[in-house]
Amino acid sequence: MFIRTAGPNDLPAIRTLLVETWHATYDGLYGVAKVTEITNDWHSLRVLKAQLDQPDAEFVVADDGVAIAGMAFACAADEGKTVTLSQLYVRPDRQGQGIGGMLLDEIIDSFPDAERIRLEVEPANARAIAFYRAQGFVEIGRTENCGRGQSGIPALILERVFG
Repeated sequence: MFIRTAGPNDLPAIRTLLVETWHATYDGLYGVAKVTEITNDWHSLRVLKAQLDQPDAEFVVADDGVAIAGMAFACAADEGKTVTLSQLYVRPDRQGQGIGGMLLDEIIDSFPDAERIRLEVEPANARAIAFYRAQGFVEIGRTENCGRGQSGIPALILERVFG
């Protein structure tokens, strides 16, 4: 498994990974229709392409030479001091193999001036919360509008401070 920068040709496979992972993780919480609505909006090829082209951002994939097993996207703010990890997903059948940690390490290494990294996570996603806590993240707050706009989706805000 190697981590590399995502390219335009990866976007359909990344979208497939996101849709698969979201349905596996969130259908039981939000229902199939809501998850489909979210993935069609948040993970469309248009949105993924915009992420790929975003300045002060890093978009990486975990690639085993056959398929993309995971992806991560993050961007920097306040002169590179704060990194927001918007996405870190690993295919359900590849979770627990260290891929998430490899993706997170690559994201962190991509922002050498960063003082902290933040993310939002669904409060009921115990597996993701345990992963992030094991990576040194702590809860610093909550939001009722995870992701884009006024989603109405609650989330914990986690942060890891460097140094």
